[in-house]
Amino acid sequence: MKKIIVKVLFILIIFVILCAVIVNFNNKDNSNLKVVKVAEVAHSIFYAPQYAAISNGYFEEEGIKIDLSLANGADKVTAAVLSGDVDIGFCGSEGTIYVYNGGEKDYLMTFAQLTQKDGSFIVSREKNDNFTLNDLKGKYIIGGREGACYICDE
Repeated sequence: MKKIIVKVLFILIIFVILCAVIVNFNNKDNSNLKVVKVAEVAHSIFYAPQYAAISNGYFEEEGIKIDLSLANGADKVTAAVLSGDVDIGFCGSEGTIYVYNGGEKDYLMTFAQLTQKDGSFIVSREKNDNFTLNDLKGKYIIGGREGACYICDE
C-alpha cells in the first residue's frame, strides 16, 4: 500500500511540473488563471491526490485552473488529446501504442506510469479483523467495470 501511495504522489508531482511547463508558471495572478484541460479514463482512488489538490486550490495558488473531465475509456482519452480538446490525458499506454502502430505521424507520448496493474479493492459493509480470501466463498464480487460481477465458488 505504501508503494501505491508513493507512486500516486510521484505522479501528482509530475503532473504539477507538466502543468507548469504548459502554462506560464511565473504568473501568480489568480485573477488570470491559465486553464489546463485534463481527461481521465475513470474516476479512481489512485487519483485522490489530484482531486485533493484541485479541491484545496493548490493549482490555483500556482496560477493554474484544472478543467477535469471524464472520458470513459483510453480510446476516448487518446482522441481528446490528439484532437486538442484536452491538454493532458490519464489512461493506459494502449492508446499510445495503437496510434503509433497505426503509422500516425502525430502520436502521443507516455511520460509517466501511475500503476503497474489495474487497481482493485475488496471492501465490506461490516468490519472483519480476521479477513481471509476464504471469506469470499459463495459471495458475489461486484467489479469496478460494467459487466464485472463474480461469484466466488472456489
